[in-house]
Amino acid sequence: MARLRDCLLRLTVTIRSLLFWSLVYCYCGLCASVYLLKLLWSIGKGPAQTFRRVAREHPPACLNDPSLGTHCYVRIKDSGLRFHYVAAGERGKPLMLLLHGFPEFWYSWRHQLREFKSEYRVVALDLRGYGETDAPIHRENYKLDCLITDVKDILDSLGYSKCVLIGHDWGGMIAWLIAICYPEMVMKLIVINFPHPNVFTEYILRHPAQLFKSSHYYFFQIPWFPEFMFSINDFKALKHLFTSHSTGIGRKGCRLTTEDLEAYIYVFSQPGALSGPINHYRNIFSCLPLKHHMVTIPTLLLWGEKDAFMEVEMAEVTKIYVKNYFRLTILSEVSHWLQQEQPDIVNKLIWTFLKEETRKKD
Repeated sequence: MARLRDCLLRLTVTIRSLLFWSLVYCYCGLCASVYLLKLLWSIGKGPAQTFRRVAREHPPACLNDPSLGTHCYVRIKDSGLRFHYVAAGERGKPLMLLLHGFPEFWYSWRHQLREFKSEYRVVALDLRGYGETDAPIHRENYKLDCLITDVKDILDSLGYSKCVLIGHDWGGMIAWLIAICYPEMVMKLIVINFPHPNVFTEYILRHPAQLFKSSHYYFFQIPWFPEFMFSINDFKALKHLFTSHSTGIGRKGCRLTTEDLEAYIYVFSQPGALSGPINHYRNIFSCLPLKHHMVTIPTLLLWGEKDAFMEVEMAEVTKIYVKNYFRLTILSEVSHWLQQEQPDIVNKLIWTFLKEETRKKD
């Protein structure tokens, strides 16, 4: 009888795995077809405009603004990779480590670099493959295990054993994983617009709305084509993400200046600059769900209600995975780009969380 149960269990797991991967590949094909139609439509309207690309040789001045901090580099001994980060605040103060999302880089934390340097050594990192950080060629170099190890190695290289860890979007995913795998490294966890990874993987399979909102995860599984689609029309897709009515920063928020937007385009228009960031997504389906998933440190989750990529219900469900103090704040009429759109409110909420005494749940 026990042997029969084991066989049925293995069969169930195999069937679920087949169904999952069938869904992934079918949706990949569907997304590729949709984007191919968009490309053909763009070419039909104006081929010259479609393939137009402005050369950008020099960074905009805002990327070298001294008020944001100092540009630094560190080479990790084990991986051999050189990481770029911007640091503000005095050495020796408690470390606040900031992990950006996609398609962002250290500059998305400019408001936080200025705000928290009075009491913290604030470090905004360019993740593996982004900006001035080294970008390995092969997609296998972007597995979640590698990204987690990067953060651990960075912490060691900076001379710290603990930090306040803040992550947004994909950086939020990494922050959750660091808190799960290395809780001793994190004093407090702050995540912006990304649910616990298990909530994300379970929710996306059960709710078509989230499956649709996460279509880029599937599209990014395809080789080279996503990079090409991002670059056409002089990176129109990148501009659209930050400025459009559907996905961009809300009307009441601090909208990106022309120079801010040019900073993003400059970074991602460099040769090969899109492959590393998109490679982050090309391993995700083989790494989730997690075997170990409980978070045991105080956690703050901030969420923009009008997030075009994440259903707000996932934020509520996340609390079941945090076996410690957990606070969720949902900001109405705010988009996915929370820390850039409403920096004053976000900074105030972070200060409150950092200064309050938190106690573990019974």
